[in-house]
Amino acid sequence: MNSITEEILTSTLIKRAEDSYKGTYGKVLVIGGNEDMGGAAILTASAAVYSGAGLVTVATAKANHVSLHARLPEAMVVDSTDLKKVTEQVEKTDVIVIGPGLGLSQEALDVLTTVFSSVSQEQHVVIDGSAISLMAEHDLPYPKTQVIYTPHVGEWKKMTGLSQAEQEGEANAIQQKKIGGTIVLKSNRTKVYFNDAAWKNTAGNPAMATGGMGDTLAGMIAGFVAQFDDKEKAILAAVFLHSKIGDTLAEKQYVVLPSQIIEEIPYTMKHYSQK
Repeated sequence: MNSITEEILTSTLIKRAEDSYKGTYGKVLVIGGNEDMGGAAILTASAAVYSGAGLVTVATAKANHVSLHARLPEAMVVDSTDLKKVTEQVEKTDVIVIGPGLGLSQEALDVLTTVFSSVSQEQHVVIDGSAISLMAEHDLPYPKTQVIYTPHVGEWKKMTGLSQAEQEGEANAIQQKKIGGTIVLKSNRTKVYFNDAAWKNTAGNPAMATGGMGDTLAGMIAGFVAQFDDKEKAILAAVFLHSKIGDTLAEKQYVVLPSQIIEEIPYTMKHYSQK
C-alpha cells in the first residue's frame, strides 16, 4: 500500500494563474443539513470554500438558511426540499457532495434519488454520511458517474458487510472493485482505494476525534476535485492536508475542532504552494 505524505501537497498545490477567475476553480454543490444537523452542511460548505472552490451552493433545510448566510456569506443557498431547484443546481455544477447531516427521512431519500437521476457521467459526486446509510438501507443502485465514497468504518460495514476486523487492505480493495468509484475509508489512518492503487494516510491524531471532522473532509475533497485537474492526486492531497492541519493544531491542543481546521486551510495551502 502506498503512503500519503507531504509530497502530495507540494506537487498538487501550484501557484494560481494570473488570469484565472472564480469559474476556473469549479462549482461545488453541497446537499445536506436537515433541521437537526444543519451544522454538518455548513462545515462541508465552509471547507469547500476555504479549500479554494470557485463557487459553492448549499441545498439545505430552510431552517438553516439564516445560519448559513451568517456563517458563510460566500455561499449561495437553496431549499433542499424544492427538488426542481435542486435538480437545476445539480445540472450546472462540477462536484456534488451529498449526505452531511441529510438524515434518513423520506424527504432525504427523495433528494438522494433525485440527485442520482440528474447527475451526468462527467460530474463528480462525493457520497458521505447519511447518503451512504440511505443507499444501504434502501438497496439503491450505485450511480453511474465519477463517485467518491467517504465512509467511516461503520458505514463501510453497511456498504460491504465487512466487520471492522475484516476491513483490511485486500478485502477492501476487492469491495472497491465491486462497487466502483473511489473509496476514502476514514479511520485513524485513512485509506484511499482507487481502481488500480491503494493509499494509506501518514498523518492524523486522536485529538481529531470530534463530530464534524468527516463533514469537513468531504468539503475539502470537493474543493480540491473541483479545482485541480488530476482528480486522484486532488483526493489524496485533501486527505493529507486535513490530517496535517490537525496534527499541527494538536501540538498545542488536547482537542482539535473541525472549524479550526477549516480556518487554517488557506494558510497551509499557501505554505505548500510556495515550496
